[in-house]
Amino acid sequence: MIDSAVLIKQGAEARVYELIPFLTNPNGCIVKERFSKTYRHPVLDKQLTHRRVSQEARCLFRCRKAGIDTPALYMVDPEAATIYMERILGRILKDIIIEGKADTDVLADSIGAALAKMHDVDVVHGDLTTSNLMLRDDNTSLVIIDFGLSYVSKLPEDKAVDLYVLERAFSSTHPQTEALFERILVSYKSHSKQAKPTLNKLEEVRLRGRKRSMLG
Repeated sequence: MIDSAVLIKQGAEARVYELIPFLTNPNGCIVKERFSKTYRHPVLDKQLTHRRVSQEARCLFRCRKAGIDTPALYMVDPEAATIYMERILGRILKDIIIEGKADTDVLADSIGAALAKMHDVDVVHGDLTTSNLMLRDDNTSLVIIDFGLSYVSKLPEDKAVDLYVLERAFSSTHPQTEALFERILVSYKSHSKQAKPTLNKLEEVRLRGRKRSMLG
């Protein structure tokens, strides 16, 4: 099936394909294939790859079950290290913010609410950037994508680092958006039942980040 797919992206861990159509779905799907690392022992590599595929699928399912808009899972093939998931018809947040025409208050509220829901079910994304957030074309719902580094954790520290990664992504890709990110945190606080310990940890994580920057 993957033989007829078109490669659209390759990262350090996986290849991402578009497969159009997919079964009876004319919109097709996204196929994510994790590849082997030749520097690892074959048995260890297979175990680690299998674990990462299963972990990504579990986190996606956990989020969908909680009502968070993420790509729907169609099929998981651990042996082939492949996940088939919904192809989102929409635009990445990075392009929308750069374009400068969107209502940033509405965007911030949507981002904060989605991340609060995700963290409240103990899913840590691991790679939050404005390239991994999308708006659907049909209803402008905010979609969180690319759970390749995601994992389950109850620790406020892990959730705080998740928010800090997004904050750094905003500051490097979208200068002068400090007010926008603070609005995201306000929304996060109002939607999360566990916001207080996470936001307290965020201050500690920020302080460590500033110290590292000063030390070079």
